[in-house]
Amino acid sequence: MRDVTGRLMLLDTASLYFRAYFGVPESIKAPDGTPVNAVRGLLDFIDRLVKDHRPDHLVACMDADWRPAWRVELIPSYKAHRVAVEHAGGPDEEEVPDTLSPQVPVIESVLDAVGIARVGVAGYEADDVIGTFTARATGPVDIVTGDRDLYQLVDDARGIRVLYPVKGVGTLQATDEAALREKYGVDGPGYADLALLRGDPSDGLPGVPGIGEKTAARLLAEFGDLAGIMAAVDDPKAKLTPSQRRRLDEARPYLAVAPKVVRVAADVPVPDVDTVLPRAPRDPAALEELAARWGLGGSLQRLLATLPA
Repeated sequence: MRDVTGRLMLLDTASLYFRAYFGVPESIKAPDGTPVNAVRGLLDFIDRLVKDHRPDHLVACMDADWRPAWRVELIPSYKAHRVAVEHAGGPDEEEVPDTLSPQVPVIESVLDAVGIARVGVAGYEADDVIGTFTARATGPVDIVTGDRDLYQLVDDARGIRVLYPVKGVGTLQATDEAALREKYGVDGPGYADLALLRGDPSDGLPGVPGIGEKTAARLLAEFGDLAGIMAAVDDPKAKLTPSQRRRLDEARPYLAVAPKVVRVAADVPVPDVDTVLPRAPRDPAALEELAARWGLGGSLQRLLATLPA
């Protein structure tokens, strides 16, 4: 991975193209009638992000494996409800709308032709790629995602924030430590402990029965972190209710493995890529062909006009 200086923007790409797919009418089609609403919607997203935030570096982070085996081995229910097809020897297939799946390769080809760095690493989710780039960045980082799990990376001292789309990408919630403390009562690292304690049905994380978000926040405020909470379970003088003590004690097997599942990796072997925001297309001929074949129209032209600005 090359040195990254200046403002780095990291896209949780699947999160954004899912939002584009559901936010842009499926009537937006290529000349052959194939829906391209996710493709054009994502290009519009990127155009708006570059205009509004002017990153020096931009990386489209991809899910090379959206349900890594090492996470499933620790918590078998992890994202299990989203599996469409299981594969014993490789990544499972996620349940994705029929008209979205064919658009993903088009998105990848367009990003490559424009020259926007696109990074996915076998055995890891996009979150882990984002975590690794964030850990190695020397300047401020904007993480663009509709996944609250990445709140755990927020760090005011390093200028790391999450830009969370509230409505499309036109309205972004800039989440820093103050926003996290106001809404959840925790800082960035504390959000990971909060998430694993309360659980997350959307990711198949069971959490600790009877410990909801507010209770988890109170416990973290009282005892600092998960390790502090579990030390309190073993301390008869600690201020825990009998039911809290019992539930946390019974959840030890889950709590022993959940941190590794919930916390994003920071040591993914990301490839050596040029992350600098391109000023002109890397492959103009390929891009022209893609634009004509898929009818990318104004969405692509607006982005190309924004890049050199």
